[in-house]
Amino acid sequence: MRKIIAGINMTLDGFCDHTAVTADEELHQHYADLLNDADAILYGRITYQLMEYWKPFVKNPTGNKAADDFAVLMDKIPKIVFSRTLKSLDWESARLANRDIEAEVRDLKQQPGGDILVGSPSLIIALINLDLVDECQFCVHPVIAGSGLPLFGKISKRISLKLLKTKTLGGGAVVFYYEPTKTDA
Repeated sequence: MRKIIAGINMTLDGFCDHTAVTADEELHQHYADLLNDADAILYGRITYQLMEYWKPFVKNPTGNKAADDFAVLMDKIPKIVFSRTLKSLDWESARLANRDIEAEVRDLKQQPGGDILVGSPSLIIALINLDLVDECQFCVHPVIAGSGLPLFGKISKRISLKLLKTKTLGGGAVVFYYEPTKTDA
């Protein structure tokens, strides 16, 4: 069975704000490795549209090797987008989900292949609440944002996690690898 891996950048105070963190070469490499080992990534509309930023750099590289390599991987990986408002997508490697998140993800988990990443805060929370996440990778940056989108604002129940390992990046960010162990009512 394929694993669902939730991976996201966040500030020390729990906010998901890509503008509050430093996306250096090492961070790009970390996420490039994650993308390279996966067979698909799930996005909500907002994060998908944010990630479209990378499309032009496949044909017109920036000159920053880590960012350019990340752009190529982002272009290549199949993307499944959950949206109530988008009717079509113009990224060749992307498709709109045609079922609700629970049915779509349960079916994807049963198919052969590699891991499936989840990169949108709303989808991460929805899948955690449905007990469908197999691993969480929270990249916590040494920044206190003070406000923004809280990752854990809509968790519907207590979730216990087992720490699998950590990885410290040179810029001070720490990636925490967790496995959900049980759901408490």
